[in-house]
Amino acid sequence: MDAPATERKPLDSAEMGVIAHLYRGEVYRSTIWRTRLDTTTNWSVVTLGVALSITYSSPQASPLPLVLVGILIIFFLMLEARRYRYFNVWRARCRWIELHFIAPILKDGDLHLDDHWQDRLADDYLHPRYHVSMWTAVGRRIRRNYFWILLIQSFAYLGKLMVHPVPVTSFGELVGRAAIGPIPGWAVLGLGGVYCLSWGLISVWSGRADTARARKRRDPLGMG
Repeated sequence: MDAPATERKPLDSAEMGVIAHLYRGEVYRSTIWRTRLDTTTNWSVVTLGVALSITYSSPQASPLPLVLVGILIIFFLMLEARRYRYFNVWRARCRWIELHFIAPILKDGDLHLDDHWQDRLADDYLHPRYHVSMWTAVGRRIRRNYFWILLIQSFAYLGKLMVHPVPVTSFGELVGRAAIGPIPGWAVLGLGGVYCLSWGLISVWSGRADTARARKRRDPLGMG
């Protein structure tokens, strides 16, 4: 009697060699994209450092550079989140191969093809897609790196308003110093609060979504 069509024959030595080369290629791609993540983070740190140097160069220096650098930080954050979505694809494939191919070989020599883990990997190659949404990626990058960058930016801006050119003596004076041209200080501080709060909410929502996704997984590791 013929074997069922869904049954996968054992992998021969040539096929196992192909998977080994495939794993090495995916590791290389994940390494390259991981380096690109570090690059955008470095850009954010450098631009924030330049803004801090300009703003605190003298008591009379304007705090405006710390406001404008927020635009660049947002740009770098979105760019890094996009790169993270690519990196996450290669990372998930590497981990999937490690879990279902390399680990079983080392442990008992049985690849457990009857579990059809290879079908999921094949489907990921046949129909490539991102494993996480853009906002999930943004939240993860904020929790990993950008929380501290945004925190330093916010405290440095408020510190500048409070100490230069002389220490503030009232909240009204602080609001007055925050004014930018025709834009009143209360509007600038309000936008700053929304700026910080929005990224914080995205970070919290992303963290809870990741936790909920992990609880629903039927396997010990899901792609993404």
